[in-house]
Formats: sequence, structure tokens, C-alpha cells
Amino acid sequence: MKNLGILKIAILGLGLLSGSVTGQKISSNNVKTVVAGTSTLHDWKMTSTGGSFSGTLSGNSIQDVRYTMAGKTLKSGKGAMDNNAYKALGTTQFPNITFSATSVNIGKGTITGKLTVTKVTKNVTFPVNVTKNGNAYTIWGNTAIKMSDYGVTPPSFMMNTVKTGDAITITVNAVTN
Repeated sequence: MKNLGILKIAILGLGLLSGSVTGQKISSNNVKTVVAGTSTLHDWKMTSTGGSFSGTLSGNSIQDVRYTMAGKTLKSGKGAMDNNAYKALGTTQFPNITFSATSVNIGKGTITGKLTVTKVTKNVTFPVNVTKNGNAYTIWGNTAIKMSDYGVTPPSFMMNTVKTGDAITITVNAVTN
């Protein structure tokens, strides 16, 4: 019985030394998201710092990964462009862009999950880098998608003389607290 107690203490000590805490929830309400694309006039980008990220630590991975961003938090600095983007995204009917995944490993690798834009949900796999710094985790990843694959008609401006390209790149950077 004494040896069983010593074994439990040793296992607990190893878990604390390794820095992995199973079941600890992590989150961030200040996730930076950049959406970048092209148009017939110039390249463009919109940035949001209004997203949220959450997950649960489990060994060397984060389980139950959740990301949400309100479409109207994306800003280009050009009001007309923002309004056209919100209209194309249908932010009144579909206010949030979401991503969920079963898990992601800590370190460099890939993540596979479900990305929902408007009413369309698709499986996506993209490179991700998850690093630990003290008690905080930084999760960074990016992926290229086509707006039309998610039911979004690429916006146009100035009576259709300036057209947005269909391909965009989404980059997400979350730092948990």
C-alpha cells in the first residue's frame, strides 16, 4: 500500500515537471484574425481582434478547439469596403465565422476541423504552430479558401469595375491567458 502511494506521488510529480496539465481549460478573447485577398485594383486585407478561442489541455495537445469571430469585427479602414464585405458575408443572417476541431498537438503540425462561413460548413486542414510560454499558449495558423465555396459572392465596387478575387487567405493568431 505504501508503494502505491509513492507511485502516485511520483506520477503526479512527473506530470507537474512536464508542464502538461490535463483538463485545464484555456481561452482567449483577443484573437487577431487577418483576411487578405486581391482585387482588380489592389491587394486588400481586413483585420479583427474580436475573435475568441478555447480548448482543454490534455497531455501534449489541446482538445475541443473552438474559434469564433463576428464577421462585423473585420475592418479594412475603408468603410465602403467593410460594408460590401459584411453584405457579401451576410452578417445580418450569419453573424459569426466559426472553426472547431477535436484536437491540435502542441508544436508544429496541422489541424483538421470544420470551418463555417455563412451557412456552409466544410472540413479544412491547414498548418498550425502551437507554442507554450509559461502558462500561456500561442496558436497560429493560416489557410487559403475560396469565398464561393462558402456561399459568398466575391464583392465588387464602383458599379462592378473593381472586382474582388475569389481566393482569400485567413490567418489566425490566438494567445491564451
